Amino acid sequence: QSNNYGICFVSGAAGVLVGHPFDTVKVRLQVQNVEKPLYRGTFHCFQSIIKQESAFGLYKGIGSPMMGLTFINALVFGVQGNTLRALGKDTPLNQFLAGSAAGAIQCVICCPMELAKTRMQLQGTGEYKQKTKNYKNSLDCLIKIYQKEGLRGINRGMVSTFIRETPSFGFYFLTYDCMTRYLGCEAEDSYVIPKLLFSGGMSGIVSWLSTYPMDVIKSRLQADGVGGVTQYKGILDCVRKSYHDEGWRVFTRGLTSTLLRAFPVNAATFATVTVFLMYMKSEDNLPECEPAPVIHQPSSL
Repeated sequence: QSNNYGICFVSGAAGVLVGHPFDTVKVRLQVQNVEKPLYRGTFHCFQSIIKQESAFGLYKGIGSPMMGLTFINALVFGVQGNTLRALGKDTPLNQFLAGSAAGAIQCVICCPMELAKTRMQLQGTGEYKQKTKNYKNSLDCLIKIYQKEGLRGINRGMVSTFIRETPSFGFYFLTYDCMTRYLGCEAEDSYVIPKLLFSGGMSGIVSWLSTYPMDVIKSRLQADGVGGVTQYKGILDCVRKSYHDEGWRVFTRGLTSTLLRAFPVNAATFATVTVFLMYMKSEDNLPECEPAPVIHQPSSL
């Protein structure tokens, strides 16, 4: 059991380290002012952050997903596994339902964690050495938001997170299950590792595509008020104003960065699990086509 938690943490950490720079770019593109845009696109955003804030600028806010990693991994796979057992039959529909249940429950941790991450990622935009630092780190960010706005403040964006995460996790587990079955992943297959990597990577892409517009709205709501001015009253108001000001393309902002991130993050995660299993498993303990004990990060983790 302790080995499983170790695998969960290290594999998840590998995914966060690989994917966080892409996530920072995604968030910056999603929330930038359309009238005075700082970035022309994904690659320009990467270049600008490195030039203006150093390479460390891409890793702003990484403490938040690292802190919540073990809790979310344990919660997601615990809920998903128990729900699947309760449903009684391992069918594609039940995989979707079990994944959705896991996605819904983990929002309790995911939402405050992403709020802190988003605020940290936006802090000191364009500054090589931050002149003003509202938050020292992710924990300090949550404490200050709580002191100022209470529980409602640290749960900002909870409904949009719930709407995004529930189907996203469902599609992830459904896609992973269908792909591993289709590819015929068997323990004795010499190509089992590439198959698992491909299945995990594609599952991540599908889960992101399924709910991406809601991720844009979630980021905007959680970033709202950073500059002292609140623009949105809620989800529908954010959707209406964003569409009115920028058209339908606003709901695809940062998608390139997200898709570039989705596959390598899952590849890194599954590769790390595989390495750990090689050292930790007993002779006949390699699972056949079962989800590895890792999180795919359908959220902005």
